[in-house]
Amino acid sequence: MMPVLESRVDTSSTTYLDNHQGQSAAVAALDEQLALVAAGGGARYAERHRARGKLLARERIELLVDRDSPFLELSALAAWGTEFQVGAAIVTGIGVISGVECMVIAHDPTVRGGTMNPYTLRKNLRALEIARINRLPVVYLVESGGADLPTQADLFVNAGRIFHELTELSGLGIPSVALVFGNATAGGAYVPGMCDHAVLVDKAAKVFLGGPPLVKMATGEDADGEALGGAEMHARVSGLADHFAVDEHDAIRIGRDIVAHLNWRKHGPGPARDVEEPRYDPAELLGIASADSRVPFDPREVIARIADGSRFSEYKPLWGTSIATGWASIHGFPVGILANTRGVLFSEESKKATEFILLANQTDTPLIFLQNVTGFMVGTDYEQGGIIKDGAKMINAVTNSTVPHITINMGGSFGAGNYGMSGRAFDPRFMFSWVNAKLAVMGAQQLAGVLSIVGRAAADAAGREFDTEADARRTAEIERQITDESHSFYVSARLYDDGVIDPRDTRAVLGMTLSAVHSAPVNGRRGFGVFRM
Repeated sequence: MMPVLESRVDTSSTTYLDNHQGQSAAVAALDEQLALVAAGGGARYAERHRARGKLLARERIELLVDRDSPFLELSALAAWGTEFQVGAAIVTGIGVISGVECMVIAHDPTVRGGTMNPYTLRKNLRALEIARINRLPVVYLVESGGADLPTQADLFVNAGRIFHELTELSGLGIPSVALVFGNATAGGAYVPGMCDHAVLVDKAAKVFLGGPPLVKMATGEDADGEALGGAEMHARVSGLADHFAVDEHDAIRIGRDIVAHLNWRKHGPGPARDVEEPRYDPAELLGIASADSRVPFDPREVIARIADGSRFSEYKPLWGTSIATGWASIHGFPVGILANTRGVLFSEESKKATEFILLANQTDTPLIFLQNVTGFMVGTDYEQGGIIKDGAKMINAVTNSTVPHITINMGGSFGAGNYGMSGRAFDPRFMFSWVNAKLAVMGAQQLAGVLSIVGRAAADAAGREFDTEADARRTAEIERQITDESHSFYVSARLYDDGVIDPRDTRAVLGMTLSAVHSAPVNGRRGFGVFRM
């Protein structure tokens, strides 16, 4: 049996209580935003939608997924802080349908008719990417007015990628199902056209390349909407509809039946160990995670609250101690864990992490990266000691590793440390941020300070007087800018992660994503690229 971690958390300490207060406030702010996401276009538009005899997007999802099964919503804060509605008029996530884990993509017609803006597109494409990489069947719940025309310049070219992804999924043998509840016009008509299965709802679905107004303008024809693109026409005449649904509930029933008959099998192994609850309460993570991202904390306390039985077999515990590496299981799935302990990665940590990643690939073991990293160490001694070469080894190993990576930003992810710890650019299967986490090239104070030093040096080199007051104003402005841009909401709004999560939900999120990644084969790389020794 693996060693059991012994928690040393004092829940009555000032540090714990201060952290708990700060993290609780951050979680409350997250809950407030998620409530706005769930509300869609608001009560007025929800009632208008219901008055037409229609279900809301989330009600459709609730009826679609298996009773009492979880739904892992992704990218919920997309478009936060922009001119568009938070959530980006689309709901994406992983749910179990007729016993099969699927990617669900649902338009929200209460938000500007479900039209697609640039953030909707990013969120849609990320969901399709996750489905392709992890081999998850896709179920589309379609009701969209098409592109948000004022932003077409930011949409048209990249929107074609939706069609590319859908046809690639089919080519890879990954099924897709479109349940069409309303409009699917212009380019949107190709969603049911390119899915493997299409279900259209009578007197509601309208699937056409050009609606009656466009047909009138283009050809002079006075076209009837039902004859042009209604469910019955597509079921009886064009053949686009594989299934004719009498209403929305019938469409959802048919969709569940289609998934039930996919004969779907996972290609990865199932849980290899018994599921054992952690010995310590995950609720304590609110007091463990630092309220101030500049203050490190022991990630072993986190592992003790997410790993089965709080068991963790640590690898090289006495060497390269700024990173903890070791083996555990989460919801029965064996994993390797890399977790930053003091933020900075030195040469020893880089080499230790590289070796550990190689070992995980030798044994086909998925890797969990728990980020709280300020970057690789700088300074004359470290540069002369080869920090660039050693950091490159770690980045090489992360890049060429083929086992699934799942990354959690627990506190901070800065500089090249983000790359070494499998940040977004290195294609982790999933990446989430704790609500109080930060992401930037460096901390706000450090970045502002660097620019101040550079400005002073430039003034000295030019032989002109340095304006101290202007520098102070500029420094304060830059600090505010970087603080805002490194906030977890800002980061998630731009799809740099797959969602902001309450720390207490980490084990559940990891369990669902680990199950999802095992839908595809789990194979490590047996040969790596050149390592700079």
